Amino acid sequence: MTTSPSPEPTESGQQRQNWVERRRNKIRAEIERNRRGEYTVPTWVLAVALVLIVGGWLALIFLA
Repeated sequence: MTTSPSPEPTESGQQRQNWVERRRNKIRAEIERNRRGEYTVPTWVLAVALVLIVGGWLALIFLA
């Protein structure tokens, strides 16, 4: 019996390649933005900083 090769590996391989290329392009674009000075601080970093500052003030108030 002879069967034709299934197109699944090439399609999934092509999809994987496209995903990798899109990811690389996004990373390159982000690096270019950062080099131009357009970088931003992630929201989670700002939230952690706010919690630490408020927690520090509360610790000073209640423990002092």
